[in-house]
Amino acid sequence: MILTVTLNTALDVTYHVPRLVPHGSHRVAEVGERPGGKGVNVARVLAALGHEVTVTGFAGGPPGAALRRALAASPGVTDALVDCAGPTRRTLAVVDASTGDTTQFNEAGPVVSTAEWTAFLDRYDELLRSARAVALCGSLPPGIPVGAYAALVRSARGAGVPVLLDTSGEPLRRGVAARPDIVKPNAAELAQLTGSRDPLPATLAARRRGAHTVVTSLGPGGLLAATPHGVWQAAPPAALSGNPTGAGDSAVAALLAGQVGGTDWPTRLTEAVALSAATVRAPAAGEFDRPTYENLRHTIKVTPPQPGPVG
Repeated sequence: MILTVTLNTALDVTYHVPRLVPHGSHRVAEVGERPGGKGVNVARVLAALGHEVTVTGFAGGPPGAALRRALAASPGVTDALVDCAGPTRRTLAVVDASTGDTTQFNEAGPVVSTAEWTAFLDRYDELLRSARAVALCGSLPPGIPVGAYAALVRSARGAGVPVLLDTSGEPLRRGVAARPDIVKPNAAELAQLTGSRDPLPATLAARRRGAHTVVTSLGPGGLLAATPHGVWQAAPPAALSGNPTGAGDSAVAALLAGQVGGTDWPTRLTEAVALSAATVRAPAAGEFDRPTYENLRHTIKVTPPQPGPVG
């Protein structure tokens, strides 16, 4: 199975309004509620692709109970979340129907106690015994040490399990130094890590910091990857309109699928860009538009990167 770790899970709530007006009062046309957090989104995409996936992290309070009920209704996803006393955070997305733009509000998450963190580490070590790959995704909730992902990377490496890291800030800096197999920052996260806003040298610099492979999200520009076997850029034939929330999580799902399948890097990048773009055309994170995905898989171009800013 593939293991995804979401230490700061979320109950995602989406409001659809005809038009978002600052300072105004809005009539909500439609409300959606689904399990969320980056690793949960990754798991749902992997399950839709036919993979066996287990989700771990923390869940607590009424929002956590709602999250777990929704996960139970997700085919192919196994719930291995650890209970915590604090309530799981909620994220609120407001979709403006007139423009298609989404405004996001994210709560911080529950305060995790030392005992809860210890219980999670025990569960994580147990799950690694049967994992073929693991993804460590998203922000850290309050109470979790900033070096948590670095510790989880080292545990996975010690167990011989390939590990992908997708986070930001200081947890990313420390996690990269623990030598994960894959790191997937976006351009802003990469610039914060390396101090460079030029994607190619920044991606190479991030790899020199310890990651075996760095795959940088360039938004509509696709992906830029520095691997032990070469450096490539993969891009869709044209930018697609829609909601980009969760597109990066779908790219992570494709990279994990390629890891366990042993496919070459150009193929992995093709799949990752196609899935990411297909997610833009889907109504919510953790989902993708299958016809768009199938069509794009045959049109993605994977080439050596061009020098200078990309995307």
